[in-house]
Amino acid sequence: SGFGSALPARREQRRLWEGFFAGPYAQSPVARRVWRNAGVERRHGVVDPCVEDVSGWGTAQRMRRFLAEAVPLGKEALGACLHDAGLAPTEVGLLTVVSCTGYATPGLDILLARDLGMRESVQRLHVGHMGCYAALPGLAAAADAAAARGKVALLLCLELPSLHVQPRTDEIDVEQVVAHALFGDAAAAVAVTPGAARAGSLRVVDVAARTDQAHAGMMSWDVTDRGFRMGLSPRVPDVVRRHVGEVVTDLLDGSGVCRDDVVGWAIHPGGPRVIDVVQRELGLSDAAVAPSRGVLRDCGNCSSATVLLIIDRIVRRRPPEPGTAIVSLAFGPGLTLYAALLRA
Repeated sequence: SGFGSALPARREQRRLWEGFFAGPYAQSPVARRVWRNAGVERRHGVVDPCVEDVSGWGTAQRMRRFLAEAVPLGKEALGACLHDAGLAPTEVGLLTVVSCTGYATPGLDILLARDLGMRESVQRLHVGHMGCYAALPGLAAAADAAAARGKVALLLCLELPSLHVQPRTDEIDVEQVVAHALFGDAAAAVAVTPGAARAGSLRVVDVAARTDQAHAGMMSWDVTDRGFRMGLSPRVPDVVRRHVGEVVTDLLDGSGVCRDDVVGWAIHPGGPRVIDVVQRELGLSDAAVAPSRGVLRDCGNCSSATVLLIIDRIVRRRPPEPGTAIVSLAFGPGLTLYAALLRA
């Protein structure tokens, strides 16, 4: 029933390449091609590598910076969400915080609840290290709390991958080139409330998941002494192709929703090829995938926050008519596919 987001300073993709990443990669035709075809024109980051090179930082230093940057960004997104939903902080019964790019104890959930003036009795949940699909199980937990226990629930997805630029090496690591070309920082928050939905809001109908354990190693996010390191096989789109049709069919059939009722598709842009694969497998039009390509172009891949940004873009572009549906799809380590069905 409410949405809010917060983005750090904008970084132009061309400037990032020319001012920093072209240094170790300039002589690699593969690296240049990856950057040129990433589908990203601009993104946002708490770190500008052209000014501040964090690639040599240890993980502890990166986590201290994560906390310093994440608290004000999270407050901004949650504050905007509360305002949009017409809620006071004291009405919140559950605060769920999702992140795979930084951790602290006391955690962001505790610090944000304190700073926003939530009640001491507010319940909290932290979803960590699930990667790009984590918004959807987080949304399911919020919806379950609202439906089963009457809680007003807030979900915050906050990711700062700009803190995890990896050290330069003599040998070109294509997986790191892809990660450095795609990921951007963002915070996005939604409010889920019990009872009758207000006009223009979305209802969480169901969530579906599929994990292909045989291909678990194709996508990873490893904690190292130099931050978190992405592992990203170029074969990931092939696995997505294999499963996405069945996941969507299970989701819609289980809820009695026809494909004709779906007016919006929020597809997590793990990269342009992932969007291409989903579009072909589901027979979607260019217009249907335009919001996903638009968020990739304007923000990059913001890990868990991305699908929330896409859903917001879909709703703002054309508010769905009552009874119509939006399907959200996201992919991440495992190798895992998650889908959520939302209905106006």
